[in-house]
Amino acid sequence: MSKKKSIKRYVFTVLICIVGAVVSFCQFDIPFTNYTYNGFINSIKLGLDLKGGVSAVYNTNQLEEGDLTEQIDATVSRLTDLLTSKGYTESEISRQGSSQIRVEVPDVDDPESLLTLIETPDILEIKTEESLEAEAKLTGRNIENAEYAYQDNQHGVSIEFDDEGAIIFEELTTDYDQLFIYLGNNLISSPTVEEPITGGSTFISGSFQNQSEATAFALQILSGTYPVQLIVDSITHVPATLGENAGTLSLIAGAIALFIIFVIMIVLYRHLGLIANLALIIYTFILLFLLQAVPFVQLTLPGIAGIILSIGMAVDGNIIIFQRIKEEYASGKKIPAAFNVGFKKSISAIVDGQVTTIIAAVVLALLGTGPIKGFAVVLLLGIAVSLFTSLLVTKSLLNHYLPLNSTNPKKLALKREETVNELN
Repeated sequence: MSKKKSIKRYVFTVLICIVGAVVSFCQFDIPFTNYTYNGFINSIKLGLDLKGGVSAVYNTNQLEEGDLTEQIDATVSRLTDLLTSKGYTESEISRQGSSQIRVEVPDVDDPESLLTLIETPDILEIKTEESLEAEAKLTGRNIENAEYAYQDNQHGVSIEFDDEGAIIFEELTTDYDQLFIYLGNNLISSPTVEEPITGGSTFISGSFQNQSEATAFALQILSGTYPVQLIVDSITHVPATLGENAGTLSLIAGAIALFIIFVIMIVLYRHLGLIANLALIIYTFILLFLLQAVPFVQLTLPGIAGIILSIGMAVDGNIIIFQRIKEEYASGKKIPAAFNVGFKKSISAIVDGQVTTIIAAVVLALLGTGPIKGFAVVLLLGIAVSLFTSLLVTKSLLNHYLPLNSTNPKKLALKREETVNELN
């Protein structure tokens, strides 16, 4: 690669960083439209401690015979799965006392829709006769999920049953040509059956004019899937516990921390430090994009801890590479060979360190709830971007640097012992 081509590559990379800074931090109106671009940093969903949210306490009313404690625990589990599936990954659902359930959800733009999603008017029943007195063949307890779907050019609702419900539903659709879905005392749907339905899921369509109508029906279905009825006791709008300016202060603190890291890297590694800083800037823009683009990410204080940890690992990856390069140069290799061998020897150490953290984060994401899951998801995103920048971006920047300087070790803070001869 020629020196001129390397300069062009670096100029192009700097231009990309400038564009990244604009789309990450700037807010502006797009000409000739009514759209305002908010930047990645302003589009990240914030959690209860950073932006506030809504907190609701529900009393429970037993809908069927059984152990009330077990039914409340089952309702808590279903609410957790439901809100997580709808993107409220930082929500906290817990028992309060012996017969209440507390729901806390951060960053809620439309509290009424959320409460509609949570509140349960009555139990859902699927019958084979159009009669309130008819026996329920299936209940909401056999339904695992209901959500909007678009199939065969029709708006509708996809319903998934548990194992027991799948068997019963297959029998019903084999023996009957019409079913009747009741929510409490109200008949909400009477779908016809064209053929036996297997596989544990079905699609209901026909009367929905648009996505909003189908989504509203899915919410009705979901509202009848809890083992107990939820009755609102209190609703509170929660202010941000870290203050209204927490986001701005966090941004300032992050910028100061990055600046200190940049200075230290330049002092310790000189031109190699500049390369590391360029890679870290690219890392920051990619991570900000993912934090606002991934739909189930909500940033809380634990999430910020995940970002800090992943930044540390991104810096650590570059330090491992540069230390290996220093070792290879000190052993007698020329700068190009030291770059090549040092990078190759650093790969296993970087991957090993990141993989162990990935395993821990995956376990937390699968088994944790609320802020713990949020921390794990943010950490996973950060590690993925860290690996990308350390193994690909830094490697590319090192290759582009060699035509600019392959003989002056002082610019790279490289030293060789006087007793070591340069290898040919």
